[in-house]
Amino acid sequence: MLNIRSYNLGPLQTNAYLLTGADPGRGVIIDPGANPAALLRAAQGMEIEAVLLTHAHFDHIAGLDEIRRAKKCPVYLHTLESEWLENPKLNGSLMWPDATPAITTEPAEYDLADGQVLKLLGLTFRVMHTPGHSPGSVSFLCGNDLFSGDVLFKLGVGRTDLPGGRERDLIDSIRNKLYRLDEEVRVFPGHGPRTTIGFERQRNPYVPML
Repeated sequence: MLNIRSYNLGPLQTNAYLLTGADPGRGVIIDPGANPAALLRAAQGMEIEAVLLTHAHFDHIAGLDEIRRAKKCPVYLHTLESEWLENPKLNGSLMWPDATPAITTEPAEYDLADGQVLKLLGLTFRVMHTPGHSPGSVSFLCGNDLFSGDVLFKLGVGRTDLPGGRERDLIDSIRNKLYRLDEEVRVFPGHGPRTTIGFERQRNPYVPML
């Protein structure tokens, strides 16, 4: 069973997640935002098997260096954004100087691709390529828990006006991939409260079911 703890980090209130399975001494982190002290305290004494990035916008990677230094853990990111960690123009940190310094960090150790299966924490994580908010956006499905990054929110969707964003791709990702999951799947987004696939199918005003 997956245990999920959420931490609201940085000026854009990004949701970072600390996941554990049957062994409480082993964890996975998703999207470490800025000022991750609370996240690191929760992970103290824990071996972090991986940092999974739903995408490489600055608010989802701002705490990555601190996590890497403390935990010496590998990072996973979709190949379409492989250059973004090193490039503050691509990761958007140059666009909001009032919110963040320019962010550069080392490349990810592992590439992600659609349909890939990761074995972490003794559990299976399926990688779903869900572009639209950014070209390399992915969602991670573990059992009935989905980590959707900035693709699908409660009663909302990710913006598509940033570099590499495309509204048509976002709608396709939600309607033809995420909405095809079971309605009881819980959605843990990159911002805001959690929701379910069934709720969004029925209520989301931006991507109604056809």
